[in-house]
Amino acid sequence: MDLLLDTHAFIWFVENDKQLPTKTKHEIEKEANTIFVSMASLWEITIKLSLGKLDVKFSLEKIIKQVAENGFELLPILPEHFLVLNKLDVSLR
Repeated sequence: MDLLLDTHAFIWFVENDKQLPTKTKHEIEKEANTIFVSMASLWEITIKLSLGKLDVKFSLEKIIKQVAENGFELLPILPEHFLVLNKLDVSLR
């Protein structure tokens, strides 16, 4: 199964935070599953850390290294993504 972690799930997983549901943690740990982390999540973490709006156990460098150390796939942000984002229903925002 392919799983895309949102920013909180990624942070909770790498910090072994109890806020991450046990079932979700087990799915992330399954070797058969492919786990994706978006570059947007790393961007969000960086911005929130610089603004003092995020408290994490690890440094930004350690958090970024966790993507590779856990075998997660990093999803890039491409120009085409902005075109799709621009077409989203504004009532959902």
